Amino acid sequence: MSSFPGITLRLLRYFAVLGTELNYRHAAEQLFITQPALSGAIQKLERLVGERLFDRNTRSVALTDIGSQWLPHVQRALAEVDAALDAGAMLVDDAPVRIGYLIGTGADLLFDLLEGAEHAFPGVTIETQEFDFTDPSAGLASGAVDIALLRPPVDLPGIEYAVVDEESWVACLPRNHRLASRGELRIEELLDEPIVVAPESAGGWREYWYAADARREPPIIAAEAATYEEETTYVSRGVGLSFTTSSMVRLYDRPGVTFVPIIDRPVSYTALAWAPERIGLSTERLLEHMRRHVTYQP
Repeated sequence: MSSFPGITLRLLRYFAVLGTELNYRHAAEQLFITQPALSGAIQKLERLVGERLFDRNTRSVALTDIGSQWLPHVQRALAEVDAALDAGAMLVDDAPVRIGYLIGTGADLLFDLLEGAEHAFPGVTIETQEFDFTDPSAGLASGAVDIALLRPPVDLPGIEYAVVDEESWVACLPRNHRLASRGELRIEELLDEPIVVAPESAGGWREYWYAADARREPPIIAAEAATYEEETTYVSRGVGLSFTTSSMVRLYDRPGVTFVPIIDRPVSYTALAWAPERIGLSTERLLEHMRRHVTYQP
């Protein structure tokens, strides 16, 4: 390692996975990064080593002689590092891992992402906490949690994300609304309607969810709601409409409201988020476990 200054464990992990998969798409999916990011990292590693590690063209990827000889050494080294991290987590990092999730994003997804975690990390205590729309960062901004399950965009410097799901936009309308019988809607048909929005403390996230980018005039704000229960109650009373995601059709269908797809909005993502410089060993290992349980395919 000392002969190659600048080489990081992350670059070695990328090399080990690509060296095993010999397929950029499969390796990038396993690492939860994009193919261009993986390609750039491998090129950087090759520059640091001073030799090509892969022969690649438009149809195939193969290890060079140097890459083939180096791979088992890297794999053994990474296995030792992982064992050391596991041992360290058990010995010195006994603080609970705190996971926050934004209301409406959490229960079923979190259950899937944490499947098998208690068995894999028997000495780690996992604490979960739900946050409403007053804190779209789900506790990450204040440091109240170590990992957050949230809906971007959330403006937090130094935060990394892993997308775990995507959904389409829907309009939540009073059942007697003039557009409630429609099969689909476009955003411009809804911009002049009074709207129920998140509290002002939600900042740019609130603006995203009243479609500020599509408006020429400020919205007519009918009410503020910090939870989906409040939001759907306001809508059912005819106070205003709201914009939300397709999963709410299943989770928050209430008497008096109708959900209609909005066909011309970008998809909404759900993501795991964390601050790399703030996480301990147990959190890092649990985060890796959760990312391996992601079933989302872009």
